[in-house]
Amino acid sequence: MFHFIRSELNTFKNSGFTPSGRALKFTVYTRLKIMQNLIKKRWAEGQQIVNGWLSIPSSVSAEIMSNQPFDSITIDMQHGLVGYENLIPMLAAIPPSITPMTRVPWLEPGIIMKSLDAACHGIICPMINTAQDAQQFIQAMRYPPDGIRSYGPTRALLKDGADYPKKANSECIAWAMIETKQAIDNLDAILATPGLDAVYVGPADLSNSLGHPPRLDPEIPEVVEAIDLIVAKSKEHKLRVGIHTGSSAYAKRMLAKGFDMISLMSDARLMVAGCANELGALRDKKPQSDAVIY
Repeated sequence: MFHFIRSELNTFKNSGFTPSGRALKFTVYTRLKIMQNLIKKRWAEGQQIVNGWLSIPSSVSAEIMSNQPFDSITIDMQHGLVGYENLIPMLAAIPPSITPMTRVPWLEPGIIMKSLDAACHGIICPMINTAQDAQQFIQAMRYPPDGIRSYGPTRALLKDGADYPKKANSECIAWAMIETKQAIDNLDAILATPGLDAVYVGPADLSNSLGHPPRLDPEIPEVVEAIDLIVAKSKEHKLRVGIHTGSSAYAKRMLAKGFDMISLMSDARLMVAGCANELGALRDKKPQSDAVIY
């Protein structure tokens, strides 16, 4: 279809039609597109990443969040209400200036590969508890000889250009979620996995696994110590590290702690917090925004 459209446009142009400047720019852009992961570029420049999080299955929500000053946006297919059919239009709503990622539902090669084919530049994979889990994850992320990813980057070729197959292994970020006591016990082995780029702390599951109530922004000493250990070990292994946060105040503390990326709440949680704050102000009541929503 893409080749047919290009053929028809060329036929139209050769008939004597002079395309507008915008059309000329588009033609040049599609031919010269070179894949680049802007998160990696910003990291190389010494920047930390502020990541948005989408739980609502809507391209409108994706577009609204993409118009805020996030560096990247993650579409959550694990605990968000998002399926693969929602993923594609949501990705289409995210502009090239913002890096698109997804959290897949589980460590399952098929959905990891399909998400990459859809042009996600990063995959956050939950419940990586052992070195074997991490190796299986990397195998699904990478084309041979580095992995077993099947070839068929349908949308990625259109979005990222013809050199996508050559650059995908180095440009797509593999995030292993560290969120259980078992993962903490196996931390060094997980972090030593060849091809792993980064780890992502799931504070709610980590708290739960350590015997405490699951929540974002944990303050319980045992959980804080585990988070500090993840940061320190990640730096030792020269890996990047990210965390999900439930407030800007906690996010600032995590950036100061050395995290390379923080995710700030989610579209759903931001909506709840905004409504609670405004209704609380209207009714002169304390906002009830500590919602049980991720």
